[in-house]
Amino acid sequence: MPENLLKLFGMSNQLLIHDLDKVESTFDVVLGHKQVSPKERNEAYYPQFDARIRVRAKEMAEHYEAFYCLEVSIRTFITEVLRESSGASWWEKEEVVPKVVQDGVKARVQKELDSGISRRSDDPIDYTNFGELGEIIKKNWAVFGSIFNSQKGVERVLASLNTLRGPIAHCSLLAEDEVLRLKLSVRDWFRLME
Repeated sequence: MPENLLKLFGMSNQLLIHDLDKVESTFDVVLGHKQVSPKERNEAYYPQFDARIRVRAKEMAEHYEAFYCLEVSIRTFITEVLRESSGASWWEKEEVVPKVVQDGVKARVQKELDSGISRRSDDPIDYTNFGELGEIIKKNWAVFGSIFNSQKGVERVLASLNTLRGPIAHCSLLAEDEVLRLKLSVRDWFRLME
């Protein structure tokens, strides 16, 4: 009999833990019933933020993720195409990368070094914005023209992404119309390669 009570007690606790997990997940709260991992311990300040801010952050995280994936994939794509067509040192060649883009990147790298923070990358293309990526594509249209179906389309999509980057990068809530514009811009980018 006491053995059955002990099993019942254990099973009740498991059900309670399951229910607490569900409450935490549904309401995005931490009830403190779990042992905290080192990663979670580093994020101990997060619950101190207003719930509305956390909800908005979660909404924006989805858009940031899509934007991040697109921006990194575009840079990777440009790098691969230009490395293939112009060699490993393509970035240093002014006939491949406009001098104004190279100078802008050098200035951003130097600013990072002067601030004493870690460099974000050793690859200069990681310091470019969408406008500059558009200039690189335009300068090398002889190569990219066989991949994309419209130079003006590429310029338009990259300009739109450059504008959308502001609210995402500066932690502002993206308006409903701009969410739609982001989704369409992602589709448009891939449609340009059809």
